[in-house]
Amino acid sequence: MEDCIEIVHKPISLKKLSQWIDSPTCGAQVHFLGKVRNHNEGRDVLGIEYQAYTVMAVEEMKKIVHEAKQQWHFYKCAFVHRLGKLGMGEVSVALFISAPHRKEAFNASQWMISEMKKRVPIWKKEFYLDGSSWIGLQQCHHEIS
Repeated sequence: MEDCIEIVHKPISLKKLSQWIDSPTCGAQVHFLGKVRNHNEGRDVLGIEYQAYTVMAVEEMKKIVHEAKQQWHFYKCAFVHRLGKLGMGEVSVALFISAPHRKEAFNASQWMISEMKKRVPIWKKEFYLDGSSWIGLQQCHHEIS
């Protein structure tokens, strides 16, 4: 069964993703949403901008899904990340998994989000009252050097 793995520039349709992974063979659906929060490390955040190396990001997300399917039995997944400027409370990443049982769906979801943050070339810029800052870019630059 083919999975839905995308990088998008518009709001993520949560209803469509939930319907897409639905199956009568599955008793569990896990939905993870990453949302823009109003603070980070003691600073008030006004919004975020996400950028990516899109082709590489999608390929790495596909690898993560493939690796997860090797470890946990789940039926279908939708893994979508949004790029561009997002405001408070908007969804930046959605990971929906359907599985026969909840344990596989929960374990796969947690692992996949952790791997995405480590491996997928998506960067975020946080905007504050007193300026802005790229998050994680220094670590990426340090690892390349």
